[in-house]
Amino acid sequence: MSSSKVVCVRTATIRGIESVPINVEASVAGGIPGVTVVGMPDSAVLEARSRVRCAINACGFAIPRRHITINLSPADMRKTGSGFDLPMAVAILVATGQLSEEILRDNIFVGELTLNGDVSPVRGTIAYATLAHNLQSNLVISDKSELAGIHTEHVYAIQSLRDLCMHTKLQRYCQRGMRNPKISESCGKDLEFGDVIDQELATRALVLAAIGSHGMLMVGPPGSGKTMLARRFLSILPKLAQDELQEALLIHSVAGESSKLLAQGMRPFRAPHHSISLGGLIGGGRPVLPGEVSLAHKGVLFLDELPEFATNTLQALRQPLEDKKVRLVRVDGLYTFPCDFQLLAAANPCPCGFCGDPDHLCTCTPTRIDTYQSKIGGPLMDRIDIVCDVVRPSSTKVIEGDRGLTSKEMRQLVISGREYRRWREEQQSKGDQRAVFE
Repeated sequence: MSSSKVVCVRTATIRGIESVPINVEASVAGGIPGVTVVGMPDSAVLEARSRVRCAINACGFAIPRRHITINLSPADMRKTGSGFDLPMAVAILVATGQLSEEILRDNIFVGELTLNGDVSPVRGTIAYATLAHNLQSNLVISDKSELAGIHTEHVYAIQSLRDLCMHTKLQRYCQRGMRNPKISESCGKDLEFGDVIDQELATRALVLAAIGSHGMLMVGPPGSGKTMLARRFLSILPKLAQDELQEALLIHSVAGESSKLLAQGMRPFRAPHHSISLGGLIGGGRPVLPGEVSLAHKGVLFLDELPEFATNTLQALRQPLEDKKVRLVRVDGLYTFPCDFQLLAAANPCPCGFCGDPDHLCTCTPTRIDTYQSKIGGPLMDRIDIVCDVVRPSSTKVIEGDRGLTSKEMRQLVISGREYRRWREEQQSKGDQRAVFE
């Protein structure tokens, strides 16, 4: 192959929750042997030069003793991550005639290389698969990648660089069992509301919150069961619809989170510690990643010990709760993450936790109680529709085993309530107010 010929390999990079097409161009020319990467690469991309060199040699290929220039286009966008290892190696091998140009036809390459030439998965695989689907192209990735059945019809999974020489092996990997995710009928079956004793008021409030997707705050002394009730909340929510599942899987894939429970139809349940930073809750960092509010998309965000969170962190929840999306402005542009979640929160009534508890004496002054409760802030409380007092179950009820509704019964109430709410909204949109009250 002529040394002046430029080889172009298609790949992509993650920006927000979307995958952006990138071209990897390679040219082999005379000069001091080495590899130069241009096109605003970050440190991880620059380090790929050493990984690619070792991987190519380990797989039986050869690095020419000439100068190789690799350009990442478009050059005005910063390239981040280790997913450029595989396309850079393919570009070098095709440019030096060690791989046929046929391998480039309608293929998008994404993957990290180990020193022995194996292809490792990278975060955002579902975003890459979605891009390949939209471009009607094939995606070549690691065979260890998690796709959860999303757009797998044109996905080729390889184990190492050696597999690129064998198209039949690529086809075999593509056709092996990547099935559509199986959505379970019940979620969180190990956490059952039927085990809850003497909490009828709180369970009824949770049903109402689930029907209307209302934010809810549970207030009560330590040991009253606030966290226990919140962790059972998933068991009364309807299963994820297919479009909701795909959105949640995409966000978790971009964040590098496991999607095994989501693939079973379980709604996300996020319970960050009260010491979480603003960026960890809302999103941010470098590269910009979704925060806990986005990871709870189509699920539940549970904030235990609500007044213990930093004030600026809590107040940052106002816009996501209102708009169902997070907008982060950075030097390189605007990042938007969806965050349609249901907020559950729990708090003690005072710093010691025993204000209003008949069995314990509260040691807090009225000033301390007011200061503690004001940490939540009025604007955030305006977005919490239900506030429920949670009291300790009485010893008599515990001994008698007075149990309430089961999760299955509560879930049926939620489904019926949501169906009625949907019908009522349809009637109101038609202007038929009389039918709503009949």
